Parts: sequence; structure tokens; C-alpha cells
Amino acid sequence: MVTLRQTTYLLALLIMIGFILHIGKPVLLPVLMAVISVYILFDVTARLGRVPVIGLLPSILRRVLVLLAFTVVLVALFTYVLDTFTQVAAVLPSYKANLESLMTHVAQLVGLDDEPSWAKLRAMTFGRLEIQPFIGPVILSIRGLGGTLFLVVLYASFLTAERESMARKLNLALEGNADAENRTIVLINRINNRIGDYLSVKTVVNVILGALSFGVMLLFGIDFALFWAILIALLNYIPYIGSLIGVIFPVLLSLAQFGSFTVASLVAVSLTAAQLFVAGYLEPRMMSRAFNLSPFVVLFALAFWSALWGLPGAVLAVPLTASLIIVMAEIDATRPFAILLSASGKV
Repeated sequence: MVTLRQTTYLLALLIMIGFILHIGKPVLLPVLMAVISVYILFDVTARLGRVPVIGLLPSILRRVLVLLAFTVVLVALFTYVLDTFTQVAAVLPSYKANLESLMTHVAQLVGLDDEPSWAKLRAMTFGRLEIQPFIGPVILSIRGLGGTLFLVVLYASFLTAERESMARKLNLALEGNADAENRTIVLINRINNRIGDYLSVKTVVNVILGALSFGVMLLFGIDFALFWAILIALLNYIPYIGSLIGVIFPVLLSLAQFGSFTVASLVAVSLTAAQLFVAGYLEPRMMSRAFNLSPFVVLFALAFWSALWGLPGAVLAVPLTASLIIVMAEIDATRPFAILLSASGKV
């Protein structure tokens, strides 16, 4: 029976963990991002081992090649995003002019353009709209992100090297107890495989969604289509609201770029169709073993990690929670909790 003292200790422990996570964000965030990256990279390395020519290469060489490719992709994405925000500053005046023209047309349709209140409303909204002052701080924040990405690559490199020696350390730690050693190795391998499969498949699904969205935006001629496609792929890690936000941004941009509700509506329908195809058809078929988190658990995880770490916490919330439930499901003592946290009871 749980006593009042035990409950108090548990609550105190949870509060201390939350406080440590909050103040430790600069240190813990790159580490967790690196851990997730290593799981994905090792799964990619294993899959490359089944490719006819590349599979002949030694395992360590494949890991190095995958890690180098990961580094190059991060550097290229960071450079592209930084350059994109610089270009955005140059086209903002034309976007503002298009929006003003659109709103004036709407006011004419409803007969408000001759009303004195319309002039006041226009002066209070578009007359005060100045986005350029925000560009500088955003670019500085992105440059700060470069330091975090550098730490992610650095930690991922060391974690990749350390993982090779983990089996040897385990043998030394459990020396003399062969049965415990075998059980532990089997359990760790099973957990690693399930987490790696989940994260790699989820990442592939997000890349496919980004590619489909890029094709849609390229078809409509939306500015910075690649940037928005990358953002959509990244936001798809966030359930429920991530896909909604991913669609809203390009739709608003198309409205500002073309000044047409018709074009914006077509963009919204097309991007939503891509989201529904990936979420409703593609992802369930690619996930050989789905991790059905309870909707309440998903919302709680989003609220918890967002409150702690902001947008990075929201992106990492579900991968971290799903990985934790995978670990709990593979351990007999914690498996009942994993079942309670799932949506269907299957873990």
C-alpha cells in the first residue's frame, strides 16, 4: 500500500526532475537530439548492409559514411535556412503590398471602402505592420542553433564510437553471471531495434511528406518551397497540431504572395490531401509495429516538453515518449504502465 510519505517523496522527485530538465536545457537538449540521431543512423547503417554493393563494406566504414552524410545534411540545411531568412527580408515589402491590395478588394466587395472606420482600421493594422525589425533577432537565433547542431554532431560521433564498446563493458560488469549477461544483452538489443525502427520509419515518413509538399508548392510557384517543405517534415513529429501548423504557414504565404483567396484555398486543399495520405494510408503501412500512444499521453507530453524546452521540446515530445514506452514495454516490471499509456493496449 502506498503511504503518504511515499507519495510525497515521489512528487518531490518528479518536481526535482522537472526543475533539472528545465535548467539543464542547454546541456540535455543536444544530448537527447544526438541520442535520437544515433538510433536513426544505426538503423540506416543496418539497412545499408543489405544493399548489394555497399553491404560489402565493413560495418565501421558504413557507420562513418552515414555519420559524414548526416553532418553534411545538417550543415547544408542550416546554411539554407539562414540564407532563406535573409532573402525573406528582401521580399517582405511586396508581400505587404499584396495583402493591402487584397484587403482593399474585400472592403470594396462588402462596401466598406468608403466608410471612415475602414481608413482607421487600415491605419491600425497594415499601417503599423512592420516585420523587418524581427528579421535580425530571428537570424541571430538561427545562428545560435548552429552551435546546438555542432554539439549534436559531436555527441553523435562519440556515442557512435562508444556503442561499439558497450558489449565489452557489459561483459565486464556482469562477469561471472552468464545468464544475467545473456538476458541483458537480448533485452538491450530488442529495445534498441524497436526504438531504431520507430524513429527511422517516422523520419522516412516525414521526409516523404516533405517531398510531396515540396512538389505541391513548386507546382503553385510558392516562394521558398524547399524551406516550407523542410518545416512541414519537421513539424510532422508533433502530432495533431504539427500538421495543422505545417499547412497554415504555406497557405498564408501563398495569400501574401499572390493576393488571391482562390490560390490560397487550392494550396490548402492540396497540402491537406498530402497530410491525409501520409497520416492515414502511408504511415500505418510502413510501421510494422505501431506505437499507439493514448491521446491524453500525447497531449500531456506535448504540454510538458513544450513548457520545458519550447518548440524543440514539442518536436522531441512524441519520439521521447514513444521511446520511453518501448523501454517500459520490454521490462516485465514496467510493462503494465506501458499498456496503460498506450491507446489500444498493444505495445
